[in-house]
Amino acid sequence: MEADEVWQTIDQQRSELADLMDELTDHEWQTPSLCTGWRVREVGAHLTLAQMTLLAAIGPTLRARGSFDRMIHQTAVRRAELPVGDYPVLLRAMVGSRRKAPFVSDVEPLIDQLVHGQDMAVPLGRTREMPIAAATVATQRAWSMGFPFRAGKRLHGFTLTATDARWTVGEGPVVEAPIRVLLMLVTGRDVVLPELGGPGAGRIRSRLADAVR
Repeated sequence: MEADEVWQTIDQQRSELADLMDELTDHEWQTPSLCTGWRVREVGAHLTLAQMTLLAAIGPTLRARGSFDRMIHQTAVRRAELPVGDYPVLLRAMVGSRRKAPFVSDVEPLIDQLVHGQDMAVPLGRTREMPIAAATVATQRAWSMGFPFRAGKRLHGFTLTATDARWTVGEGPVVEAPIRVLLMLVTGRDVVLPELGGPGAGRIRSRLADAVR
């Protein structure tokens, strides 16, 4: 995908997620998301912080004592103090803008929209389709990033192959799934393990299950 296509998809995803947020009930906002320790509310709040500047991030980083994960969580918790009706407004205000957080490529905002959209929708029993081309670009970027997903280390020794896109990576027993599932797997969402197929599926499920014990 060219940069223009990436940003067009980001805009579309933000608009769709804003529409989803408009529909959520109070109970749904309180539902645990796929992100451990985060409610749907914190995930939605986090998405509105995608354009945080370097200057704005200094204070939260210091308060988090340099921990990226802690900083991300704490900023989401603070933003989640806003009324939930503000979230779709803030998300729609980003549509058409290419501003992004410092030190990230154009694809990281795409990963956020695709993955966090599932983090919110799946626990609520809501279906969100993923554009295959966008999911393929996002999966490749997430795989190659190292931090924070560390997918190459977690999934070492397996070949991941998409069943609906031209994407494969790794060496070892083959694990097959739609690219949507592989994106969630690569970004650490083990909820998709039952959807994996191929000769390596049982072994990868066993490894990841052992890792969380």
